[in-house]
Amino acid sequence: MEYSKNYTAVDKHIDVQGIMDGLYYPFYMEECRHDYIREILGFDFVQQAENGVFMVLSEYKIKFIRSLKKDDNFDVTCTVYTDAQGLPRLHFKQSILKNGKIMASAVFTGTCIPATGGRPYLPEELKANLTDASSLEV
Repeated sequence: MEYSKNYTAVDKHIDVQGIMDGLYYPFYMEECRHDYIREILGFDFVQQAENGVFMVLSEYKIKFIRSLKKDDNFDVTCTVYTDAQGLPRLHFKQSILKNGKIMASAVFTGTCIPATGGRPYLPEELKANLTDASSLEV
């Protein structure tokens, strides 16, 4: 299931060239991804952290295709995939679109770890919400 949120590029995110600074693309993707994880996958970061479960990123790759400018209205999408190798990690494919054109695309990979340290894993309640997710080879 693809999830989408709408945003507007604000002045403080625009650099001296009049385009959105590259560090804000993953920022907007993170905000969308966190909402997706909470609203669709039912994983509440605050509650889980209090219960000793941390969801963390292990890697990401982003492609910048076109630049956003001040006041541009854009959508950020997010779709979750399980790991094709069966590893305890999730892959989130995300795009930033303006007027239907891709401005940036990325894949973020994450997992859960115990707050006390230990091996990566996916909690059972999270896995239960991934039954319809396709797998992705990265």
